[in-house]
Amino acid sequence: MSKKLNNPVKLGNIIIVSAPSGAGKSSICDAVLASDKENITYSISYTTRASREGEKYGKNYFFVSEEDFKKMIEEDKFVEWAKVHGNYYGTSKEFLEKVLEEGKNIILEIDVQGGINIKNEYPDRACMIFIMTPDFKTLKERLIARNKDCRDSINMRMINAKKELEYLPQYEYLVINKDFSIAVESVKTIIASLKYRVQKDTIYFV
Repeated sequence: MSKKLNNPVKLGNIIIVSAPSGAGKSSICDAVLASDKENITYSISYTTRASREGEKYGKNYFFVSEEDFKKMIEEDKFVEWAKVHGNYYGTSKEFLEKVLEEGKNIILEIDVQGGINIKNEYPDRACMIFIMTPDFKTLKERLIARNKDCRDSINMRMINAKKELEYLPQYEYLVINKDFSIAVESVKTIIASLKYRVQKDTIYFV
């Protein structure tokens, strides 16, 4: 069932962006957001994983303890949540719906499980985009080059990447990040096209 929100004339869209670790989704999303901050905003997820160097609370993620995260689950504060790579990630229901009602598009960098959950919750609002490198060899090279993960972590992420690709048929768009600028423009084009899509829960003529 489609999620109904107030003031449907001005509703924005949910841009779900998923990718294996190292495929470049964060850099692509940052570039897309920087190009149109007036109409696009970024969803900041809650997570129990430790912050990495340079990451800030409230900018990259809301870093919380596992105990606090589970309490939020019990209080039904997430529109979706999942455990990925041993850590919990969740999207705030209140924040998501507030942005949509303001008429803005909201970008969610999210795992495949969370992306599908949100699509099921907002089938007429969510657009699903999968980012991937040209091949697995390139993906592994990028994971090594970013120098953020140990060897065991990289191996785990490569295994998970193959599992994540099994969900590709449930996505609407695939963007291959071979050339970064082309990948960014591709995502921007997809988002721009959404304003012409007929939405079942939108009032067009009053």
